[in-house]
Amino acid sequence: MSRCCKAARPSRFGSSPMIRPGWISWCRSWPRWRRLASSWKPPDGSSARLAHHLLRAGFEVAIVNPRQIRAYAISLNQLAKTDAIDATIIARFGQQADLQSAVLPEEYQLKLQALVARRRQVLDAMTRESNRLDRCDDPEIRAMIQHLIDAYERQLCRIEHRIEQVVQQQPELQQRADLLRSVPGIGPVATAALLTGLPELGQLNRQQIAKLVGVAPFNHDSGQMRGRRTTGGGRTHLRTSLYMPTLVATRHNPIIRTFYRRLVDAGKPKMVALVASMRKLLTILNVIVRDQQPWNQTHNT
Repeated sequence: MSRCCKAARPSRFGSSPMIRPGWISWCRSWPRWRRLASSWKPPDGSSARLAHHLLRAGFEVAIVNPRQIRAYAISLNQLAKTDAIDATIIARFGQQADLQSAVLPEEYQLKLQALVARRRQVLDAMTRESNRLDRCDDPEIRAMIQHLIDAYERQLCRIEHRIEQVVQQQPELQQRADLLRSVPGIGPVATAALLTGLPELGQLNRQQIAKLVGVAPFNHDSGQMRGRRTTGGGRTHLRTSLYMPTLVATRHNPIIRTFYRRLVDAGKPKMVALVASMRKLLTILNVIVRDQQPWNQTHNT
């Protein structure tokens, strides 16, 4: 990973546990004003781990969408991209942007995040192996693939059981989980994803929470032209986690079912109606957590 401070050359560190004490000590060797103006460019997949260790070491940390950094670089007419250039751009962005410090997560939150992430990995692996099974004609190879799928299914059951255990061990978490699960369509896994990936639930209004998850429609207008509204950005893993619950809700949740059918009957494409239903479901969940009241059919927000 690269680090760049004002009036300092970019430096490179590894991210293994053995190297970690070295770069934390190196950070502490800088004056505080420089440290606050510094930023980090972690390798792929390590940003959450890096943020956690820096927070535990007492540093202020802000996690920023890489698209913002890249857009900032383009605004400076910096089209080239290297680790040294990235470190410099990130440091400048950190000095000028109004960033909000992250909060050190509790151990149970980290455990839930790891379990939910592992569940996604197992499901992805099962999908790949199932696709291979469909294309394979050799009986011996098919048996090998099926053996892997069976192992993944057993691991999936263990993961979901552990998610339930972790939630039950935290009374406050269990209370929020009970509120979320009272909504038809929301199960244990979706609840865990919301608890770990959307701590802002119940603290923002419906427009803000929809933007955070990436289900708010954005305008594409210019002059007399009125472009097609699209959704995107936000927390992709949450949209993935809410896809199946929303699909279930369009069949078994009376409010979401009526809303979905009205959109489809009005001629909206089914995927557009499904994303709108996801936004509706998210809004209901937000109100339930905010008001600390379980689901009832008057939540036609």
